[in-house]
Formats: sequence, structure tokens, C-alpha cells
Amino acid sequence: QVQLVESGGRLVQAGGSLRLSCATSGGTFSAYTMGWFRQAPGKERDFVAGITWSTGTTYYTESVKGRFTISRDNAKNTVYLQMNSLKPEDTAVYYCAADYMGPGLRDRSAYEYWGQGTQVTVSS
Repeated sequence: QVQLVESGGRLVQAGGSLRLSCATSGGTFSAYTMGWFRQAPGKERDFVAGITWSTGTTYYTESVKGRFTISRDNAKNTVYLQMNSLKPEDTAVYYCAADYMGPGLRDRSAYEYWGQGTQVTVSS
């Protein structure tokens, strides 16, 4: 059973930066494609960014391209989301997710394991 724990969310002003971390345990981290999703109040949980297990290929939703960067450290069993130039519309609970040997999908149903989420609030 893989466990994921997110951290790093907080209140930040528009234009600021945050780095989210997701520490994993209980599995072979290097074999998991990792994703970040977010859910704003009253909205569905949407894909933000992903990084594949095999090649480290990254992929993003259009609204965060050029502002967010996903990365992974297989030695630390951790995936990161660097968020720059934050906007109020980035406010949401951010979740990390793991997909065993996943091909790199944006569909949340593809991910088997989820963290509990970390709140990011961007003030205008």
C-alpha cells in the first residue's frame, strides 16, 4: 500500500511562489507515474501536472504551463510542484497521486493512490 503525504501549501500573495512536496512510502517510488491535481470549492478535481516513471517526461494542463514545474527525486521518494507567478485562480486543495507504471495520463481515474491534500490560497 502506497502512502502519499503532501506539504507546502499556505497563503501567498498573487505573483508569489510556492513549492509543494509529496513524500511517498510503501512502494517502489521509481515505478510510479506521479501527478498533481487540484480541487477548488464547488469544482471537480482537475489535473495539473504529471511526470512519468520511466523517462521522467513531464506534462501540464495549459493554464499552468510556463509557471509550474513538476519534478521528482527517486532517491528521496518525493515529487515536487514548483509554482511561480501564482494567481488567485490557482487557489485550491492540491493533491498528489500515483499511478503504477502509468503511461502519463491526465484522467484522475488512472491513479490508484492519493494523498490527503494541501491547501494553497492565493490572495489578490
